[in-house]
Amino acid sequence: MAHTFRQCSLALIFIIMWLLIKAKIDECKRGDVTVKPSRVILLGSTVNISCSLKPRQGCLPYSSRNKLILYKFDRKISFHHGHSLNAQVTGLPLGTTLFVCKLACIKSDEIQICGAEILVGVAPEQPQNLSCIQKGEQGTVACTWERGQDTHLYTEYTLQLSGPKNLTWQKQCKDHYCDYLDFGINLTPESPESNFTAKVTAVNSLGSSSSFPSTFTFLDIVRPLPPWDIRIKFQKTSSVSRCTLYWRDEGLVLLNRLRYRPSNSRHWNMVNVTEAKGRHDLLDLKPFTEYEFQISSKLHLYKGSWSDWSETLRAQTPEEEPTGMLDVWYMKRHIDYSRQRISLFWKNLSVSEARGKILHYQVTLQELTGGKVMTQNITGHTSWTTVISRTGNWAVAVSAANSKGSSLPTRINIMNLCEAGLLAPRQVSANSESMGNILVTWQPPRKDLSAVQEYVVEWRQLHPGDDTQIPLNWLRSPPYNVSALISENIKPYTCYEIRVYALSEDQGGCSSILGNSKHKAPLSGPHINAITEEKGSILISWNSIPVQEQMGCLLHYRIYWKERDSNSQPQLCGEDTAALGQAPDRLAHA
Repeated sequence: MAHTFRQCSLALIFIIMWLLIKAKIDECKRGDVTVKPSRVILLGSTVNISCSLKPRQGCLPYSSRNKLILYKFDRKISFHHGHSLNAQVTGLPLGTTLFVCKLACIKSDEIQICGAEILVGVAPEQPQNLSCIQKGEQGTVACTWERGQDTHLYTEYTLQLSGPKNLTWQKQCKDHYCDYLDFGINLTPESPESNFTAKVTAVNSLGSSSSFPSTFTFLDIVRPLPPWDIRIKFQKTSSVSRCTLYWRDEGLVLLNRLRYRPSNSRHWNMVNVTEAKGRHDLLDLKPFTEYEFQISSKLHLYKGSWSDWSETLRAQTPEEEPTGMLDVWYMKRHIDYSRQRISLFWKNLSVSEARGKILHYQVTLQELTGGKVMTQNITGHTSWTTVISRTGNWAVAVSAANSKGSSLPTRINIMNLCEAGLLAPRQVSANSESMGNILVTWQPPRKDLSAVQEYVVEWRQLHPGDDTQIPLNWLRSPPYNVSALISENIKPYTCYEIRVYALSEDQGGCSSILGNSKHKAPLSGPHINAITEEKGSILISWNSIPVQEQMGCLLHYRIYWKERDSNSQPQLCGEDTAALGQAPDRLAHA
């Protein structure tokens, strides 16, 4: 069976060769084209191209009228009358150029005689930066190099590796752009200090060149596989800042480097460990934070290279008891002679302070005179409202709770925030800084300046009627500051009521002003709904402009009048300043 297969193979080869020879004979049956010194030349060289007719292959019956033409691709470059033509060609570009010789006879088309391809290239440059690597202890040795400039010719690369005991391995690459070869052999750690030498040689028709030898050991070229099976365990008996990272490595790994960061951060924390044996304790992680972890490995302290980074492990650290204290503010409104409404507001803890998901807030209301706790409430909101007596001294405490515990309570005494006139800030102004900012400035109170412990700047959207449902915003400022830039929940073309409080230990004073970050003309004017005459005076009343159409803070109303059936222009009758909180809706004029 094997003998028959061999005979068939030889027959197939013979048929292919015969077809190629026949194609060559048919292609050039009328003549020949020769190229000297060679059909493969160095860039810048000169070639001589000759075209000659075979006997009885000229123009019949008058062979003396033969005209041979030499084409470079489709362009004529030379011609000659006779049986042969010689041409000298220079300046050929890199790559392949086709020359074709044709015969032109009278009253007939040109006949192709023969042709030749000339290859122009350069000798290979010396391969540079030869480096070899074995990925993993069970991987194979592969080498890369820089070829240098393109030769534009068929170039063969041979990679050779020599080792102990005269062992030699060789691999060839016939790809035109070859710069990588894998020997397919595995170096073992039996003799980790044994030397191996690699060299690559490039050969083409115009010359050859070899790289400098590259000598290395097993430890130099083996790059460990990235660690795998990474997992993390948080210690239940200690704080969250302590956890253990576990992973698996190849057997010969000596060094590891770990990097980790919060998922929303771009900066990595880096740790280098020796002989970790697949585990390491981390002590500085933040609670309730998603982290990314990656690990890399190395076989030797000084030799070899680090593995690629492992796949990323993402894990969230457990919760911890909240830290910090809530920022609490309040508002009082009298209901009647004996009751008042207290509305409490507080801001969310920052992520670093909450240290977990806040489940609820605990509010405690206490009457200080009797020392009795009147109300305890649990709420999931950041505000709480209750009604209490206008008599007595009251205090509240508010704390935030997650699954691990509660923050320290913020305690405040309920007092009349605007009661002390001597503590009222002076010359309060509100100026637009940009589309979403208002700069509030003030002067300290004339008296009791040393008693001021802090300023509180409060703002809320101006709204007619009951304003207890309008979101309240505030910020605190130390006693030495007399300005604040407010930007939270500031919208353009919206009027805000702004109050500045000066607070001492047990009393407060306040001043207020209207302000907006951007304004324009109101979308509509007031609608007069009644004009009445009373004792020589005229009483005019109108409906207020809807808040959403005011497009900022209203400064004043102007009233124009003229006599009925008069052709004169209306005259300015009066100008009434808009009041804080709500513009006037009537004006009496004598």
